[in-house]
Amino acid sequence: MARTNFDQLLQAGCHFGHLKRKWNPAMAQYIYTERNGIHIIDLHKTVVKIDEAADALKQIAKSGKKILFVATKKQTKDIIADKATSVNMPYVIERWPGGMLTNFPTIRKAVKKMANIDKLMQDGTFSNLSKRELLQITRQRAKLEKNLGSIADLTRLPSALFVVDVLKEQIAVREANRLGIPVFGIVDTNSDPNNIDFVIPANDDAKDSVEAILTACCNAINEGLEERKVEKADEKAADAQAEADAEEAKPKRAARKPRKAADAPVEEAPKTEEAAPAEEEAPAAE
Repeated sequence: MARTNFDQLLQAGCHFGHLKRKWNPAMAQYIYTERNGIHIIDLHKTVVKIDEAADALKQIAKSGKKILFVATKKQTKDIIADKATSVNMPYVIERWPGGMLTNFPTIRKAVKKMANIDKLMQDGTFSNLSKRELLQITRQRAKLEKNLGSIADLTRLPSALFVVDVLKEQIAVREANRLGIPVFGIVDTNSDPNNIDFVIPANDDAKDSVEAILTACCNAINEGLEERKVEKADEKAADAQAEADAEEAKPKRAARKPRKAADAPVEEAPKTEEAAPAEEEAPAAE
């Protein structure tokens, strides 16, 4: 069953591409026609591509891996933050920090620095600082939170990237390609789909278009997470049952009876020699 349909995408405006003069020839296979100087995207192909991407995202989530959502366009920031948070995935909606993937250890240091500042503030270590120093640290903490707060829980490289407007986020796409991380992207008619592993041809500017596609994909991710929970619960129950069966299979040791003390040997009374019968006296001679 398809996760979206033609009418839903049409109502959301997913079919509107860019001006004909701004098109990328590599997107020709996804373009249906041209009207009033604007390319129209073939939504039948978009429906198929959404299903393919959603199934792949579901498997990634089911395996317990992270998917990083990237969209720094003003009109899509809130949508990305809301949808990614709903499935507990990291996201980037501010400026893409260069080297975030290729120089990931440095980014992790910045995140740890933010956590250390929080810890020191709670401990009261900063209470002895001057107002100026405290203000500087507070501003630094706010800047780190703005740029890296949404990836604070990302302790290792993500297993996939979901990008809205691959042309604007080309630096993120290049870093992912360099590291071999699969890229899911909403690709408009002015973008190059060749570097995208899972292409979703659609309007990447309209808020409704992005929301419709993200809803379908995030629903698939949520399904993967739920299936993972069920599998873990089943494995836990199976392990518990196996342990119980193993306990029952063990031979029950018979309770040891207290050892009875051996009967002491009865000493036989010493046999006394019976007196020999006295010989009868011979009759005296007369």
